[in-house]
Amino acid sequence: MSQVTQMITPQRKTLGVRHLLSVDDLSDADIQMIMDSADSFLEISERPIKKVPALRGKTVGVLFFEPSTRTRISFELAAKRLSADVVSVSSSGSSVEKGESLKDTVRTLECMGVDALVVRHPSPGAPYQVTTWSDSAVLNAGDGAHQHPTQALLDLHAIRGRVQDLKGKRLLVVGDIRFSRVARSTISLLQRMGMDVVVCGPPTLLPPDAEAGMGCRVSYRLDDELPEADVVYLLRMQFERQDKSFIPTLAEYKRLFSLTTERQKAMKDDAVILHPGPMNRGIEIGSEVVDHPRTLIEDQVRSGLAVRMSLLYLMLGGEEHAASH
Repeated sequence: MSQVTQMITPQRKTLGVRHLLSVDDLSDADIQMIMDSADSFLEISERPIKKVPALRGKTVGVLFFEPSTRTRISFELAAKRLSADVVSVSSSGSSVEKGESLKDTVRTLECMGVDALVVRHPSPGAPYQVTTWSDSAVLNAGDGAHQHPTQALLDLHAIRGRVQDLKGKRLLVVGDIRFSRVARSTISLLQRMGMDVVVCGPPTLLPPDAEAGMGCRVSYRLDDELPEADVVYLLRMQFERQDKSFIPTLAEYKRLFSLTTERQKAMKDDAVILHPGPMNRGIEIGSEVVDHPRTLIEDQVRSGLAVRMSLLYLMLGGEEHAASH
């Protein structure tokens, strides 16, 4: 077995789940395995030759029925770095645009022998429905305002690189939480890691169950919360999921909830800032703050590739295949 193969081989062949639909599907052991494997893939991605043969002969279908740049490219590149073949389908420029149903698209790919399906869809629960039509492993890449488990895992991986012990640390999530699948997944996962979570934003953009259902403290004043936060997670306005206006104006939102350079000065010296992208410079985050060393947006991108490599590798039984090379 080569040194590279030894480095990327986890202690266990696969995760304890067949599909990844929600962060709640994962056990603590699964999460640790994903993080450890992602650490190895992160190191491999920094090498001159970044490709490994772990999933040679496997095929990954990437089905995106919502616009995406970061997540789609990250999954496609992750699969290619593992030497898997990739088949990409989007709602634009495919049979879906001609009226083909999601089920028919999935069944067509199933007949072509895909091993995994990465699904992003505007309808909550769509990836779960795909599992009833396909024998392939299904990874949820975002379903409506419901879940985005790989984003939560990459957020955890990026934070772990800068914050050593998360237990008892405070996570401040700011912005449009009501319509954010990222917020729901990341809050759930980081609470499992022992973090105390505060959600902050206009009352109209906070979920009604934030306290009773999600276990978060609610605040409407960003300036009161920044000095005590260890991790500040900023969210953009999810206009595409809103059926009416939930704030008076963007200027008003910016005045009250934008993380400006002046507000950043009130944060702890070792506190970090995250944003899942795409971001609106000058709205939820100041342009200078984006480029500050404490902002982990580029770390999130790197972690996203490593985590998605880790998931595909573990869910498709990469160890057995890698061991033969």
